Amino acid sequence: MARYDLPLFYILRGVQAVFAVIVLGLTGHAVNVTDGHWWDTVNFMLFNGVWTIFIVVPYFILAPRFLPVIAHCWILVAVDAVTMIFWFAGFIALAVDLGDARGCSNWSPCQGLQAAAAFGAFNWVLFLATTVLNTMGALRRDSAPGPQPPTAHVP
Repeated sequence: MARYDLPLFYILRGVQAVFAVIVLGLTGHAVNVTDGHWWDTVNFMLFNGVWTIFIVVPYFILAPRFLPVIAHCWILVAVDAVTMIFWFAGFIALAVDLGDARGCSNWSPCQGLQAAAAFGAFNWVLFLATTVLNTMGALRRDSAPGPQPPTAHVP
């Protein structure tokens, strides 16, 4: 299990949750204003926000404390890595679909989606950091603590 007694992880998870709420609000507003007629990338960013707020952040905060059986160090790394890939794919795809900044002019949902892409990029960096920290913690952890029995060489 990764070290969650450090407040750094709680701070990073809190910022990830706040950025996910911002992305969720911005993409949800765009979907609402356009009556749901929008690109799949906006829906994917909406999914990223929901995934992060309701699945990932509660899992990383609650599972190591209350359900350590499902908080194995490599599962934590895998969930972090998958979420990092989700955010990377989401913000890149959304930024490509939106194009340059001049294409939005004064249309509010488009400007909100530009902000959602930016906050998605910030969240990707945060998940990259937590993935690296979790991987370093998993690699440092001895898989079987205590004295190890000698291994037998079979010719």
